Formats: sequence, C-alpha cells, structure tokens
Amino acid sequence: MSLVLLSWSSGKDSAWALHVLRQHPDVEVVGLLTTFNEVADRVAMHAVRRSLVEAQAAAAKLPLWRVPLPFPCSNADYENRMRAVIARAREEGITHMAFGDLFLQDVREYRVRTLSDSGVEPLFPLWCSAAQTPALARTMLRDGLRAVLTCVDPRQLQESFAGRAFDAALLAALPDAVDPCGERGEFHTFCFAGPMFDREIEVRAGETVFRDGFYFTDLMPA
Repeated sequence: MSLVLLSWSSGKDSAWALHVLRQHPDVEVVGLLTTFNEVADRVAMHAVRRSLVEAQAAAAKLPLWRVPLPFPCSNADYENRMRAVIARAREEGITHMAFGDLFLQDVREYRVRTLSDSGVEPLFPLWCSAAQTPALARTMLRDGLRAVLTCVDPRQLQESFAGRAFDAALLAALPDAVDPCGERGEFHTFCFAGPMFDREIEVRAGETVFRDGFYFTDLMPA
C-alpha cells in the first residue's frame, strides 16, 4: 500500500488528482499539503483564503498539512521549508508525494529533483500531453467537478475571465492559445464541488483586483 501526501493548490487539478488516486486500491491518500503566504494567510498564487482550503480538506475527509511561506519568498526559503515537510512525511511512513501537474516537463523534473534521495517518491496521476487536456477538462465537468477562476494572467487571458465558473461555456470562450486546464499559468481555480468531496463548499465571488501583474477574484464563504 502506497501512502500518499497530495500537493494541494485548492484548484481543480489537485482536486481531480485526489479523485483519480482514490480509484487505485493500492493507494491511500493520507493528507493534503498546501503552502500559504504567511502574511496574507492565503494560498500562494491562487490567493484563496485559508478557511476555504480548510473547508476543502474537511469535505475531502483528510488532514491539511499547512506550510507557511514568508513573503516575499526566495526559492531557497521555499526549498528549506519543503525539505522539512518531506522529512516529516517520511518519518510518518508516507511513501509518495503526488502532484496535479499535466504536461510541463520542466516542472515535473523540478519535483523529481526536489524529492531525490528523500525516501519519498513523486507521483503524477494526471500526466498527459497538451493535446489531451481538452478531453481532461470535459471529463472533469462531466463527472461533476465545479470550480471558479480565482486568478487570471492578463498577458494570456482577459480580465473578464476572473471570477467565472469553470464550465463548458468557459471552455468554449477560451482563446485557442489558452490551455483548457490553464496548465501554462493562464488561470488558476478554486474547486468547490465534485466527487472528491462529500459536500459542496459554498462560496461567493467578491472584488476582483489587479495585483503583482495578475487579476485576482476574492472568494468568500457564502
């Protein structure tokens, strides 16, 4: 039996990775690992409130491993804190760390390198090609995943997409150059319902602001 700690961004890909991993009888997901900006108390990049991530973990019936990161955070600071978490995971008998990465080879290689010699192996349950992400997005929606866009990169996607539901209408409206799963950083999401949860997480969209080169929509408990 593989004991797996899942890297949890609060978005649709990590949520779908949880669903996929739970289909394997020889895998047990034992926790969700999330890094938080310790100044803002929000998920880095997705800017999701900690309380909403805690609600996700409760709905998934899994403990949340919180990793506070300084802001600004250097790569050295990030790696030092992650090494401590991985050492804890190994001590607790965790054999694998899973990621919701789809097709970015450089990201995958970084994960592998970070875990090398740690005693914890990487897993990539959603790994596919860029040509396969349209089908993956449709499968997520068909099987009940629901999410909302919390962050948009205006260099790749219009501001008006921030705060929109991740649904068939959004997929149809995306420019051809934008990956349907946002794998190149075009957008980030918060997953509030799906087969990985035992209940829907009620949220409402607040203000959309421009900060640090991105548009962020603030989600609040409904």
